[in-house]
Amino acid sequence: MNLPARSALIAWLVSVTALAATASGNAAEFPARPIRVVVPYAAGGPTDILGRLVSEFLGRDLGQAAFVENRPGAQGAIGAETVARADADGYTLLVVAGSMIVQNPLLYKKLSYDPVRDFRVLALITEVPVVMEVHPSVPARTVAEFVAYAKQNPGKLSFGSAGTGGTIHLAGEMFKQMAGIEMTHVPYKGAGPALTDLLAGNIQLMFDSLGTALPPVRSGMLRALGVSSARRSSDLPDVPTIAESGYPDYLVSVWFGVVAPAGVPDNVAQILEGSLDRAMNDEAFRASLEKIGYSVLRPRSRAAITEFIDADRARWSAVIKSQNISLD
Repeated sequence: MNLPARSALIAWLVSVTALAATASGNAAEFPARPIRVVVPYAAGGPTDILGRLVSEFLGRDLGQAAFVENRPGAQGAIGAETVARADADGYTLLVVAGSMIVQNPLLYKKLSYDPVRDFRVLALITEVPVVMEVHPSVPARTVAEFVAYAKQNPGKLSFGSAGTGGTIHLAGEMFKQMAGIEMTHVPYKGAGPALTDLLAGNIQLMFDSLGTALPPVRSGMLRALGVSSARRSSDLPDVPTIAESGYPDYLVSVWFGVVAPAGVPDNVAQILEGSLDRAMNDEAFRASLEKIGYSVLRPRSRAAITEFIDADRARWSAVIKSQNISLD
């Protein structure tokens, strides 16, 4: 090899080595600046509380500041779009409700984001069952008694929800379908107004998230007939699951996770996934979420996360198609 060629080869090797070292150094340095955790709902709600607990743990665990940015609106779509368009460098994350990943793409004809194309799911953090609760005027103390009463009074019972297409609406539609009963859905602008009307007896039934259902059920203002989880809730140990009440395929949960833009480098994603896994195994983190009625999940592999989401998508797709539910 002549001298010019040898010099060119050496120069090339030096540049490649320098680039590799720089890339390695950048990966080792992550995170080198604050991490933004986008919460797609207003401050003060359960998703916001989860986002703040996650950001607090990430900051402490990774030795770098992490902060929450609330971007509410359009059923979470504004926050989701913000993160979908962010740089895929690991410095912008999104706390998602399962409805944003699973139900919204099935319900909306036009959506500003594609959860499969735009996001990488880093972790499923928590899930909350829903409680099938009735006004005391309803003469039913079990799921079976309620179904019998509904069949004796077809179309006379109403169930409320926080809005068309939400999980607690679809939970009612799923139960209607499985039980073969007729009920009228009454959508409200939020779970609060729906619960108020249920307490007043203006509607007879609601499938409400556990945390919201506990106070009126424990006070005797409402009666819990069943919970939607695979196992009984430790908060309502005497209330059977709907599955054990005769509907073994009935399984509903309101779940939450953390995602990053889809193009996030594997090495950065693995750092974030590791930190989130440590959060889910941290006693203080788990205790903080359990105080607000959230059951913290155990870490799952990427394959297990995909399997969970695919099963949830298939479940809700069947309900939405059979009931012909769609949103603009």
